[in-house]
Parts: sequence; C-alpha cells; structure tokens
Amino acid sequence: MLDDQHEYEKILFRFYSEVLGKETVETMWALTIDKEKGYYKMDNIPFYAPMIASDDIVFAEYDETEGRITYRRTIEASGNSTIQVVVTDETQDVATLRATFKEVGCESEGTGAGYFVVEIPAQLDYSPIRAKLEQLKYAGIIDYGEPYLSCNHQY
Repeated sequence: MLDDQHEYEKILFRFYSEVLGKETVETMWALTIDKEKGYYKMDNIPFYAPMIASDDIVFAEYDETEGRITYRRTIEASGNSTIQVVVTDETQDVATLRATFKEVGCESEGTGAGYFVVEIPAQLDYSPIRAKLEQLKYAGIIDYGEPYLSCNHQY
C-alpha cells in the first residue's frame, strides 16, 4: 500500500472498542491529500476503529495531548465497509478463512491467530458475503461484527 512517490502520515484514532471492551488507540496510514487543510485518504483496513474504512477522506490535525496527527472527522466516505471476524473454532485455519473472502474480492488483514478484518469494496454486493458470514457463524466457525457498513452495504 505504501509507496515512495506519495507522502504518508500515520493518523491516530481514539475510540471505545466494542471488540476489546475498552477505550482504545489505533494508528493507521493515510495518504496526504492536502496537508494545509488536514485532508488525508485512509490507506489501511482498520482493525478495531468503527465508522471508518480504507479510502475514506478524513480531516486530521496535530493534537498536542496525543503528540501526533489525530483523526477529527470523515470528510468523504469511500463506500467501503469493514467487517470484524473472530474465529471461534480453533481447529479452523485463519488463512483459509481469509482466502474465502479474497476469492470474492474482499481484502483482509489479521492481527493474530483468531481475529481478522475484512474490507467490502464499495462496488461489491454485500448480500452473498453476508450470507457466507452467516453460514460460518451458524456452523460455529466464526462470529462477526459490522462496525462500519457504508450506505452501499446496508440491508
């Protein structure tokens, strides 16, 4: 995602995480769109941060208390959605589960053996993806959360 031809910044997000059950800080890479205006384009799939997705344009500014550039608000939503997946069946291979979503056009990132996040691109129909999530949940393989469903993926 990162390259040498563009300027990137790490942006801090502070929020309450339903997954972790506590106040949380997450930092994510963003492409600088207009540094003077504080506009950045998100370049990561959030692991925990709700209400944000990759490719969203955000306003962020330096925060003295945090000591770094900090998210303030979303300027323009990308239409992408983020799904959090917890693997509840420890016999399952996480890489295989992630590949299931990649086959239908959804990138994912993992943080450990039993947790990953899936990005639903704006142009994809969420219905078959949600059906797969429900099938895996019903089978006792995963549980999942929808911390950020864009207007494109509301059901």
